[in-house]
Amino acid sequence: MNQEDKRIIGAYETGNEGPLMFISAGIHGNEPSGVTALKKVFEILEKERPEISGKAIGVYGNRTALEKGVRYIDEDLNRTWTEKNVASQEKNTNEKREMFEIIEILKTHSDSRNTKRYFLDCHTTSSDSPPYISVQEVGDNDAWAHRFPVNIIRGFSDIVFGCIDRYLSRIGLTGFVFEGGQHESKDAIIYHEAMIWLVLVEACGLDLKKLSQIPKAVEKLSVQKENQKTFEIIYRQTLDDDDQFEMQPGYENFQSIEKGEFLATQNGEKILSTWDAFIFMPLYQSQGNDGFFVVEEVNK
Repeated sequence: MNQEDKRIIGAYETGNEGPLMFISAGIHGNEPSGVTALKKVFEILEKERPEISGKAIGVYGNRTALEKGVRYIDEDLNRTWTEKNVASQEKNTNEKREMFEIIEILKTHSDSRNTKRYFLDCHTTSSDSPPYISVQEVGDNDAWAHRFPVNIIRGFSDIVFGCIDRYLSRIGLTGFVFEGGQHESKDAIIYHEAMIWLVLVEACGLDLKKLSQIPKAVEKLSVQKENQKTFEIIYRQTLDDDDQFEMQPGYENFQSIEKGEFLATQNGEKILSTWDAFIFMPLYQSQGNDGFFVVEEVNK
């Protein structure tokens, strides 16, 4: 089996001109839900052969880390996609090698018949969380993200450098990161499956009614549209590699916080909130360089 065969979860097309829908999962090796969902979707597509425009392809992210069930091997794969790293062509860590394999797959499967190129990057969180989209405000990314039925976070990739979505946006793809929920949550697999179906509908013109049955996952995700909110990041609690950090227990994404609230301990010092806002991505795992973020709700 060659490297491309090992990297690709599934590829599907029915011979019609149209866009490329590029879907990655498992960029962090302790986040396998998107991989499981992609396998299920491609299995159904291959079995039932519904018409689509263009081509859909799903790829493994950090394949080595996925096999070991850890976030990364040498460095965070979702921090390696900087202009400097890509230009250098250096493959001196596992994650850089994995990055260049993904880039090569994208190049191989992009061609002149693509009317547009889209991406979806599937993730999960260490804390409990409703599903949400993280989008960089580049090109038509934000307008595209608002076509889907979940909360939207703007600005993550503008302050956390080296993320895959920033790289893909920079080279002209339209898309976003989708966070399906907590790492071990069964709902995360369901939400990832639903989002994959929905991007195929929006990007590739898939008619779900042509399937033997409309996936139940789609309904479970779609009902959230009426409560959709848009947030922007106003603060990031950064961590150095040798910092001792402990988040106060029980925080969930988008949970409200008040000024003076005890949020976490870093190197023995209490961190108190200076905001009446919302907590975002509180860290409840051993690996990571972001303790938490603070976000506020904005108008679309």
